[in-house]
Amino acid sequence: MSDLLWQKPGVAVDAEIQRFLAGDDVLLDREFFLHDIQASTAHAEGLQHIGILSVDELAGLKRELAALAEDFRAGRFVLDERYEDGHSAIEARLTERLGDAGRKIHTGRSRNDQILVATRLWLKEKLARTATLCREVAKVALDRAVAEQSLPLPGYTHIQRAVVSSAGMWWAGWTEAFIDNAIRAGDTLKLVDANPLGTAAGYGVNLKLDREHTTAALGFARMQVSPIYAQLSRGKFEMAALEALGAATLDLRRIAWDLSLFTSAEFGFVALPAQYTTGSSIMPNKRNPDVIELMRATHASVAAARTEIEQLLSLPSGYHRDLQASKGAIFHGFSRGLPALELLPALLANLEWREDRLRAAIDSGMYATDVAVEAAVAGIPFREAYKAAAAAADTAGQGRTPEGSLDARVSPGAAADLRLDTLRQRLVALEG
Repeated sequence: MSDLLWQKPGVAVDAEIQRFLAGDDVLLDREFFLHDIQASTAHAEGLQHIGILSVDELAGLKRELAALAEDFRAGRFVLDERYEDGHSAIEARLTERLGDAGRKIHTGRSRNDQILVATRLWLKEKLARTATLCREVAKVALDRAVAEQSLPLPGYTHIQRAVVSSAGMWWAGWTEAFIDNAIRAGDTLKLVDANPLGTAAGYGVNLKLDREHTTAALGFARMQVSPIYAQLSRGKFEMAALEALGAATLDLRRIAWDLSLFTSAEFGFVALPAQYTTGSSIMPNKRNPDVIELMRATHASVAAARTEIEQLLSLPSGYHRDLQASKGAIFHGFSRGLPALELLPALLANLEWREDRLRAAIDSGMYATDVAVEAAVAGIPFREAYKAAAAAADTAGQGRTPEGSLDARVSPGAAADLRLDTLRQRLVALEG
């Protein structure tokens, strides 16, 4: 490992202790390394603005930072155990190539400042992708709601057959859910879109850093003004990002549960494309819906990541090394959640309803609510209408059809008044 910036003369570094301190920083920092280089470039520009770097020194640093980024992408530079973390690797490379000019890159910064801005840039990208995927899911669901709005579908409460529903209602529910999820991801992106670069370890530095420049250069919407709040926000912003992702993966889990039930032999409502299933390793007669089962499991990882960070935040104000552990949490949460969401639009677009099984599952009792409501409209007190309908549930479907039940469901948002135009307007507003 290269020399440690903080190492004191005459104090030996214990290798076992250092391994514990470093943890998996080097591995995790591979995920954030390019963002750290991006922030280091902006920081160097700011240092030149206040006279710490000459024009020539800045040009050299920017050239070598760009070369380092390219070498990292191409695999020519590997972030490994030679370095304490990504930040020390950047400084070591610049010092090797540029000498004293490379040593100046850390002026006015702390390692905490470096990872805070790198992960903030990374979170912005992940939240933007979350919002985009939620919009894509909403669009697929809306298009299918329009196309299949009159297709009868059994409606369940308590996992028991309850009323006649429709594919249009099922799809409309996911449309509205993922519109809201997209809004939440976008709102959270606005929250975290604040530049912490230049706050050092939480108390600023005795240099007139050009924080306005780095804010603009890095594409942040605003500068995070208070260095103390930069530290207070670390963890809080990460939790908010995971909560935004978790809103989507929570809905994903419930879609996956529906599809797990609907694809079972007992229901048989849905056929999945073959690529979403796998064969059993011991039972040659069956195909397993492994994709939707692993989708169902995804939210657990996102929720666990959020909980991990929440437990880190039982700290007083100021920077603490504990906060470094938040890197792993956001990486693991988003690395599980986003790939699952990536698969969802195509899955929803390609699943097929088995209409014969849907219609066969609609029994007479599922019209009992219609009978009770019709009697109430005719003037019978609802309690009496309810009891009479319950007593005659076995014959409630006589002379009735699923289409007739759906056509009569005229409350706003129900089968006969899905308000899909309203949902489309909300979705278009998001895409605009």
